[in-house]
Amino acid sequence: MANDGGPGDGSELIRRAQKLAIGFADTGLTHAEDMLRRISPEGRAQARRERAARARRRNRLLAQLALAALVALLVLGLLWQLVNPALSVIAAAAVMLALTTAIVSRTRPRAPGREALVGADLASLPAEATVWLAAQRRALPAPAVRLTDTLARRLDDLAPQLARLDPREPAADAVRKLISVELPALVEGWRGVPLSLRGVPQADGRSPNAQLVDGLALIDAEVSRMTEQLARGALDEVATHGRYLELKYRSQVG
Repeated sequence: MANDGGPGDGSELIRRAQKLAIGFADTGLTHAEDMLRRISPEGRAQARRERAARARRRNRLLAQLALAALVALLVLGLLWQLVNPALSVIAAAAVMLALTTAIVSRTRPRAPGREALVGADLASLPAEATVWLAAQRRALPAPAVRLTDTLARRLDDLAPQLARLDPREPAADAVRKLISVELPALVEGWRGVPLSLRGVPQADGRSPNAQLVDGLALIDAEVSRMTEQLARGALDEVATHGRYLELKYRSQVG
């Protein structure tokens, strides 16, 4: 009796082996590309931006700890005149401990996921986004990596504008939505596509890789536009610009 499943099983095994080989090859190329990026001028510039972002985060932490120490000293000085000196020292130490615990818990390094961006305050959002982008680079195709380098520079330009922007302004909500919602949704959607399918054209004729690049280019243009408008004080233009819906649907991957 002939084995009904023999030829079919052999073809299926061959197809699976081909997909596995392609996956290993793509992974190897990704590692090689990542090494080349690290030693390229663009890679070194990105590394400098990452170090600068970490330095800004560290400086903010030190400034907050110095302020906490000042508050504790003020408490000590006030209580020294009113109560027992020993109790004054204990109370000041308790205030310092409470403030330090609150500051460190708020600034503790977060995992490089979407929550790191959602939880960041407005002033530190560009630095957090720069670190987040750096964590995604290794998995991205080369054209997308080049765009993340450009986007990191845009975020550096945006940072001084956000430092002066009231977080309660509608413009602040628009910036936060773009950087902490749209950007990670785009990259995480692309990462959800199987490796072997990322270069395959979909129903609209574009591959997930192409959709990722198009979405990053659109976000890069949005950040540039927002930076220019914030620089000239056009907060209403930032808040009412109607391209977020376009971004949402043009940048979907899958």
